[in-house]
Amino acid sequence: MMEVIYLHHPYEASQIKKEPVVLAMGFFDGVHAGHRTVIKRAADEAKKRGTKLAVLTYDHHPSIAFKTYNKPLTYLTRLPKKLELLAELGVELTYVVNFTSEFAQLKPQDFVDQYMVGLHAQAVVAGFDHTYGPENADMKHLPQYAQNRFDVIEVQQVNVDGKESASTLARKMVDDGRLDTLKHILLRPYETTGVIVHGEARGRELGFPTANVETTPGERLPAVGVYVVEMKIGQTWYPGMASIGYNVTFGENRPKTVEINLFNFSRAIYGENVQVRWHHYLRGEVKFGNVQDLIDQLAEDEKQSQVLLSKL
Repeated sequence: MMEVIYLHHPYEASQIKKEPVVLAMGFFDGVHAGHRTVIKRAADEAKKRGTKLAVLTYDHHPSIAFKTYNKPLTYLTRLPKKLELLAELGVELTYVVNFTSEFAQLKPQDFVDQYMVGLHAQAVVAGFDHTYGPENADMKHLPQYAQNRFDVIEVQQVNVDGKESASTLARKMVDDGRLDTLKHILLRPYETTGVIVHGEARGRELGFPTANVETTPGERLPAVGVYVVEMKIGQTWYPGMASIGYNVTFGENRPKTVEINLFNFSRAIYGENVQVRWHHYLRGEVKFGNVQDLIDQLAEDEKQSQVLLSKL
């Protein structure tokens, strides 16, 4: 089981494990193919040296300490999901640092002394574009700061389908609803979480009852549209289709909702904490001229969803 240690700068020396580690570093939002290559390289090195595999990451995006945002930041993987995925990859120890203004002001040499040497790293593994400070704090300069106290292992760019496997690109794919392509970068279906709340029950009147999902704050939702999904309730995944949108057929200036119609499902599930796997974008949101046209389209959406889900 992976151990997680939360650090606030300046940390107490007693918080740090005394044993040597191979340390993989990064924010790892999405834990995508590039991140997994870094973790795998660190895991191979740890096995070779007979040491634990450790990760140094942050509780929120470093940019929060440097700039103003007009709306809350959203992530491909919030910290709990990120830690779950790191554990699945065999990480034994993760240090989660609270990224504050004071921490951000560390000079590169101080960062290396305190958060690499101080964490007993025998080797530090990171991606080619990893930074650990505002100036001259990159992988090119790291051997200079290491002063032969640990080995530096730089992992080169990882391309998937000819494109760099990067969190920025992955976030853009979520925003655009390009979930099929995103799956190649994440190496898994994109997921969000939430709780089932009461809605207007309009779907039930149409013959397509929906579960209304209040998405967990900080998670990044796909673009407005209709999707092929699965939803996990308890320990079971159920097939369905989802709508992210404003129910424009029923009026203007309506709130944005996430509604999921599970196929052949009739249980009351209010209050359930759920996970949603987003598999495929079917179509955009349409304002229908009448309710029957909407019902006919939903029937077609279900038919297409069933076909696509049968191929997973």
